[in-house]
Amino acid sequence: MRSTAQAARTRILDAAEALFAEQGFDSTATTAIATAAHVPKGLIFYYFPTKEAILDALIAERLPTEPISDVVALVAPGDPATSLVNLDTALNLGQNDSSVLRVIIWREAETHTDVRTHVRTLRAHLHDTTMRVLQASSPAPVSVSAVRTAATAWVSAMLSAATTDRLFGRDGLPRAHEELQNVARLIAAGMSGMTPLPRMLARAWT
Repeated sequence: MRSTAQAARTRILDAAEALFAEQGFDSTATTAIATAAHVPKGLIFYYFPTKEAILDALIAERLPTEPISDVVALVAPGDPATSLVNLDTALNLGQNDSSVLRVIIWREAETHTDVRTHVRTLRAHLHDTTMRVLQASSPAPVSVSAVRTAATAWVSAMLSAATTDRLFGRDGLPRAHEELQNVARLIAAGMSGMTPLPRMLARAWT
């Protein structure tokens, strides 16, 4: 019985995900979700008291907020640019199968607080992961502030490229990936010019 109930709930979420991505949250009627999920409308309200609760469940259950915990395999020692590209490939933001990640969060973040909160959480985790990749791959010591700035630039570049699928279709992805490689090289070059002052010189300035 529980498996049947879980299957119905999953069908509701699957249908809502596809419709929210295609039509937008506000333009999707609960009746349309019921029809697409092949369930009675009353069953939707049994699992989800409001349409907002469906969106909340989608974001909470299907949006990754901790993409990568171990970055060791992504690090190319002494080569931050390659390491950044490895990170983007591992995250696979642009081609993620979930329309929640590719479309819904970008569309609904402006008007739904819960979605905006999850986007911020995702961005924070991406930023933290990028900093760890940069610190592990840098050929020379770099100040924390420089790494933080570089990570901010890279996260913005990845998220921007991830929207290419929504705006231009999958044909635009190879070009977006090529541009990301150029951005990675630019960030790596910028970091090489931000090495901290030698210890003795730094003391003289303090």
